[in-house]
Amino acid sequence: MKTSFTLPRPVPEGPWRWLVPVLLVLLFLLVLLWLPWQARQMESNERQEQLIADTLWVEQTLRFELARSEEALAALGADLAIETPPPAALQARLAQMFKNGHELQRLIWYDAHGDVKASRGLEPPQQGLTQSSRDAATMARSTRIGRYSDPYGAQGLVHGLIDFHLPLYHAGKYMGSLVATYNLQTLLDENVPWWFAQDNALSLLDRDDHVVAQRAAGGPGRGVYTHKRALDLPGAQIVLATDSVKGAPKLLPNLLVGSVVVLALGLVISLVALWRHIARTIAAENALRQQMAFRTAMEDSLLTGLRARDLEGRVTYVNPAFCRIVGLPPEDLLGKMPPMPYWAPEAMSEYETRFRKVLSGQVTPQFETVFQRSDGVRVPVLVFEAPLVDANGRHTGWMSSILDITDRKRAEELNRQQQEKLETSARLATMGEISSMLAHELNQPLAAISSYTAGALNVLTRAGDADGNGAPLDVGTLKRALEQANTQARRAGQIIRSVHEFVKKREPRRETVAIQHVVDGIRALVELQARQSYVSLQVDVPPELPPVLADRVLIEQVLLNLTRNAIEAMQAIDPERRVLRIAAYRAAQSGSQGQVAVSVIDNGHGIAPEVAERLFSPFFSTKAEGMGMGLSICRTAIEFHGGTLAHAANPGGGTVFTFMLQQAQEAAVT
Repeated sequence: MKTSFTLPRPVPEGPWRWLVPVLLVLLFLLVLLWLPWQARQMESNERQEQLIADTLWVEQTLRFELARSEEALAALGADLAIETPPPAALQARLAQMFKNGHELQRLIWYDAHGDVKASRGLEPPQQGLTQSSRDAATMARSTRIGRYSDPYGAQGLVHGLIDFHLPLYHAGKYMGSLVATYNLQTLLDENVPWWFAQDNALSLLDRDDHVVAQRAAGGPGRGVYTHKRALDLPGAQIVLATDSVKGAPKLLPNLLVGSVVVLALGLVISLVALWRHIARTIAAENALRQQMAFRTAMEDSLLTGLRARDLEGRVTYVNPAFCRIVGLPPEDLLGKMPPMPYWAPEAMSEYETRFRKVLSGQVTPQFETVFQRSDGVRVPVLVFEAPLVDANGRHTGWMSSILDITDRKRAEELNRQQQEKLETSARLATMGEISSMLAHELNQPLAAISSYTAGALNVLTRAGDADGNGAPLDVGTLKRALEQANTQARRAGQIIRSVHEFVKKREPRRETVAIQHVVDGIRALVELQARQSYVSLQVDVPPELPPVLADRVLIEQVLLNLTRNAIEAMQAIDPERRVLRIAAYRAAQSGSQGQVAVSVIDNGHGIAPEVAERLFSPFFSTKAEGMGMGLSICRTAIEFHGGTLAHAANPGGGTVFTFMLQQAQEAAVT
């Protein structure tokens, strides 16, 4: 038999041997170039579509806010067309409108003759409504449907406004109209979320493409991704324009290119993966040793003490900072079980109670305590505790971070002493301001004492005439003169004692005290200031008012500061209106313990809104010679008692300052 062999076909000579690989490489390169471009286009389209969707959402949000305000105006207009409410109720409803929508700047109610019946907010423009607003009012009346005017008033830093005219009809008869003015900038600020404003510059444009409001928290837009959306407002043409702060996506890098590169490199990496495995293992071991050395060095350099304990409370780790805090070396701490050598004897029961809670799993995440160093010095510390969990998720113990707060405690004590000095200085400054009035007030009883004692001496002189012809001693006259002199002396002494108690430096001391006694304690000083300014004082403190738990001198200082401010606020009004009222009443119940409110009411010039924002700020004063510490000290004193100090406008003109104090426990129980 003859066997035949088939030889393989020879590889053809020519360019095919290198042309196919080259073509494949070129194809791969073309794919690499096409994929980034395609990805860039997809990303650009996605950004534009997202901007359009977000712009539509913002437009709907703005329109919804205006529609909500339109509904509220319609409800108010329906009530006004039927019956005119009392002024107080009307103003309350108008105030609620402003509270519900901050973009509302002005609200005017016109009657059928065009006269203003009520208004709130900004004053109407002196030159009257704009032509666009008047046209909107005419169209609204003819169609009986609310209409918006075109935006107006936008120039420079002044933002644009827009009017909404709502005609009022009842039984087919025109009853007037409501005109609401909205601030377009506030509309943007209140209703556009921060995340959208950070990525896009938003503008509201009028029919001439002029900017009437703008919000660009993230900076100006780049003009790459833009969109315009008209607000569907009847009668007005306003366009919401958005301009993204993002630029066009870069060609490289992107996700698809990265994927292709990773796939291309994966083949090469897989060929050398095993070859590099040992080298990586050795490098990982070296890195682990470096990390351990780094962690040890970091823990050794910390000022915060670290302590680890197992589930039985045994100390398993301490760092050098912890050893410095307790003054003990690591060998005296590691492996120790409670009681610990750094526990202070006076807090032993506290430590044992907390340790039992730790063993039961009820750890306190943060608390303050006291450690005792080996030299007997007490160290106040702040302790943070957290569970220790191993790699398998098992709870193996507790890790504690300990901060030495000696300096903080010292600073708090120094701050407390400085606050006491500041309060004493404030009382001295207050007495310095009324010193001239105090001298005048003391002159009266002293002059009376001098007169009565001189009269008594004259009676004694006439009765003891040397020639024996003296008149008989008038005991009744002499007694009355001495009694009057004694009364005036007690009056002068009471004034001196009031001043002494007020300026005397002392530690704050809370005790049960009646508000009536507090007011009586400073009444002489308040009346002294009031008489100098021709101010009449009215005190309304019910006798059945429960006592409060407070430091009497601090509350007297608060009342004296508030009444002095009230008297000064009434200097420029008519004398017959200068009435200062001090009123106290039982406030609403708060929890299980009630509160007592004390109000100081004046009829002065009131407090401007820009002043009210900084009224209680330290060193802020509207007086040329004021230090700006009076009201700040008052608020600090009231907050020291766990109360609050607030102010409000007096409906009759002026200001009402009110502070709350907790009732004494026994009074609250009864």
